[in-house]
Amino acid sequence: MSDTGNSLLIFGMGYTAGYLADILRGQGWKVTGTRRSGDAHNLAFADRESVLAAINSATHILSSVPPDRDTGADPVLDNYGAAIAQAKLAWSGYISATGVYGDTKGAWVDESAPIGGGRRTARAEADENWQKLRSDMWVFRLPGIYGPGRSVFERLQKGVARRIDMPGQVFSRCHVADIASGIIAGFTGPAGAYNLSDDLPCAQNLVLEYACALSGAPLPPLQSVEQAELSPMARKFYSENRRVANGKAKRLLNWQPQYPTYKQGLQDIWNAQSKT
Repeated sequence: MSDTGNSLLIFGMGYTAGYLADILRGQGWKVTGTRRSGDAHNLAFADRESVLAAINSATHILSSVPPDRDTGADPVLDNYGAAIAQAKLAWSGYISATGVYGDTKGAWVDESAPIGGGRRTARAEADENWQKLRSDMWVFRLPGIYGPGRSVFERLQKGVARRIDMPGQVFSRCHVADIASGIIAGFTGPAGAYNLSDDLPCAQNLVLEYACALSGAPLPPLQSVEQAELSPMARKFYSENRRVANGKAKRLLNWQPQYPTYKQGLQDIWNAQSKT
């Protein structure tokens, strides 16, 4: 694939960003990433001189780094926000989370809703600060992320999947391939905040049950939150209940999820696993 002349700098080369990077490199993009410690393919985040040079040479910049768990500060904004604000870029983006909306008691929520009222106050503050950093900023709010190597199948194999007795509890999710395609669609769509989620918010138990039906794994017993001995973070996750609407991304970015429900996504993952 020939060089497109596009250069993307990604802060935080994790699961989703790495998936996106692989796609773009296959399309002829130059993609540079940062990690806490550098390696053969990524810059060390603290190597300020190299990171500033990468900012100045990039056409596109994306941050997928969440706020610090202890301080709530956004390390990218604190260390490189001024340089990003002044850079001559064709595009700039930030990966946020739908947790910024807080608990809606299972009701639908879209980008017009206020943020910052839930447990993710630091994330909501970062979300707002990234939007203020540049007038041409794309913010992608993501729900639960799943995909190859990171799905309910792995939790079943490890014996850590839990079926929780919480009637009426609903979550949204999105396949990593659809997140990547949504971000790419944002390269040519109008700036702003976008939810990237599938079309079928549902109880996590339904996802687990479908995965068991596909794989033949035994269905975990139905447990209360107390019986499941969930971590404090997991308990906070289950304390919120919402359905995330994706209509804005469909209308303005012309984005359509390849996996509109968890069934198509899990079927594709299982088919790929069965071939190996």
